[in-house]
Amino acid sequence: MQSLQESSPQFFSRDEQLVLEQPSDDWDLVLGDGPVVATAIHDGHAMRDSLLPYLAFSEEERRRDEDPLTGMLAVVGDVRLTVRTSRFEVDLNRPRAKAISTNPADTWGLQVWKGPLPDAELERSLAIHDRFYAMVGSLMDEMIERWGCVLLLDIHSYNHRRDGADAEPAEPHRNPDIDLGVTTLDPRRWGRVADRFAEVLRGHEVGGRRPDVRENVRYEGGGHFPEWLYSTYGERVCAISLEYKKIYMDEWTAQADIAVVEQFRAGLQDAVDAVRGEFLACR
Repeated sequence: MQSLQESSPQFFSRDEQLVLEQPSDDWDLVLGDGPVVATAIHDGHAMRDSLLPYLAFSEEERRRDEDPLTGMLAVVGDVRLTVRTSRFEVDLNRPRAKAISTNPADTWGLQVWKGPLPDAELERSLAIHDRFYAMVGSLMDEMIERWGCVLLLDIHSYNHRRDGADAEPAEPHRNPDIDLGVTTLDPRRWGRVADRFAEVLRGHEVGGRRPDVRENVRYEGGGHFPEWLYSTYGERVCAISLEYKKIYMDEWTAQADIAVVEQFRAGLQDAVDAVRGEFLACR
């Protein structure tokens, strides 16, 4: 476990509470006073114009594999971080070396780019990755100093109808309504929190039934973002990745059921409230 990074004054200052000194066009960051951070780093769809000629697939295909509306779930955080930039411009949940890939094996068989990108375009995208991790490092340092520990909710969604609009959905056994990634938190310190968090999510009805909530079903390991948090901050950050099955929308038409989104949000808020005391007690 590495020691805390030194705070980066170019990102934040503190008066009575934390103040963002350097906003970014690539994400929105709302700062409240509390130990819960909610992120939606794949919510965005924006892509800079200079990259569009190199894209090998359509805007609709790109949107299908982004995580639309996850930013609406991130409102449960005291601190809310929603990325505007598409994961296909730069994937902030992957290490820098793989944040932009021209290999379909890295993108579920999708051919994202027509060929290798110019070096100048690669560097512009990778600069976003660098700024993001520098900013989050500064934010975590500030919040740990203030609260002692942090609950970070890494919110995503996933497709379950990849075979087509008229095909059968993926079988439920391997596709829970909410898959909780808890491989990158310290189980001795936060195992009870993760269990309570899941229990509350299961108890909150969505679409007239209790949701199927399980742990570590779809992904054996966490993404780079929670792995980086754990390797940097250890038990001081409890990172839970939430993968919501896209039962709140039609993957193929992009039509959303806002009532279901709101039910997911309410359940997530209840789960946060149920474990908040553990993090307030770190002070």
